[in-house]
Amino acid sequence: MNEHAVLAEAIQKRYGEKGKKGRSGRKGSRGESGERGGTYALDGFDLAVRRGTVHGLLGPNGAGKTTAVRVLATLLRFDGGRAEVAGVDVARDPRRVRSRVGLAGQYAAVDEIFTGRQNLEMFGRLFHLGSRRAALRAGELLEQFDLVEAGGKGVGEYSGGMRRRLDLAASMILAPQVLFLDEPTTGLDPRGRGEVWDAVRALVAGGTTVLLTTQYLDEADKLASRITVIDQGRAIADDSPAELKNTVGGDRIEVVVAEHADIPAAVEAVARVADAAVETDDAARRVHAVVSDRVAALTEVARTLQDRGTAVEDIGLRRPSLDDVFLRLTGRRTGADAGPEADADGDVATGVKEGVAA
Repeated sequence: MNEHAVLAEAIQKRYGEKGKKGRSGRKGSRGESGERGGTYALDGFDLAVRRGTVHGLLGPNGAGKTTAVRVLATLLRFDGGRAEVAGVDVARDPRRVRSRVGLAGQYAAVDEIFTGRQNLEMFGRLFHLGSRRAALRAGELLEQFDLVEAGGKGVGEYSGGMRRRLDLAASMILAPQVLFLDEPTTGLDPRGRGEVWDAVRALVAGGTTVLLTTQYLDEADKLASRITVIDQGRAIADDSPAELKNTVGGDRIEVVVAEHADIPAAVEAVARVADAAVETDDAARRVHAVVSDRVAALTEVARTLQDRGTAVEDIGLRRPSLDDVFLRLTGRRTGADAGPEADADGDVATGVKEGVAA
């Protein structure tokens, strides 16, 4: 059995191309003229997701995350390259792929008028389970996602986290081998996000493979065993969260002084223990640098500043974060507060489970 549940090789997806398009699934297709017309949402995108894991897909707005998910879930045809999901070629047998995957988008696709159980039974009927099997499956999913007590209540009474869990349950009607989660905790409070995280962990423990797109880097850090960073339609990094953070450098010592006039003294103190150039943020009155001996460095800097009478608002050590990785790789922060992602096609991902029931 292939160790990867999702494989993508040199995937291309473009919009607004002039002239004829290359046939989906043909590697390197650029149309009859050979020119790269139109706007490329994916331009040679590669991805390998191991079975039974959570794999994070990170990138700025418009980087191609949602387009990649749509291509792999058979909701969009692609113009070049090769993709395989759950052991099935996406271009050659999309119907078979749909029977093996689930999809939950940025917003819950459940009906607020129905109860939780009625929603799940409705989705079961849409997936051709029949009324008896749909009812049995609804009961199983309510138990699996800890919604038994809420199953008889209208979804309009649910919290945000409960709605997302119900949406995840709906995407699991056919017990898919691969689940695509596109920004699953957008707009949720910390408690709701935690509920969704617990549900995702339970799914993976049961053998489901999850491809997670998110702009919340702490979410990827907590859930994903491996992360791919995508920018301008291409994968620019792929590794475990720990290894990605190691690429940024070691632990950092940070000092925030009380007055701007004290920044030079802080720079001098930090430079004595730094392993790399000292960096400053004048607006925040912050001085920081990479250090190797964490405790000794902190002790030395604190003692030096105290001896000099330098007023310090904050001093401490911190490890590199995925936000540091993201900034280093893409030159920008994630933009998690910028709203839902619009890829090059201008569409915004939704929670509609179209296509996967066919």
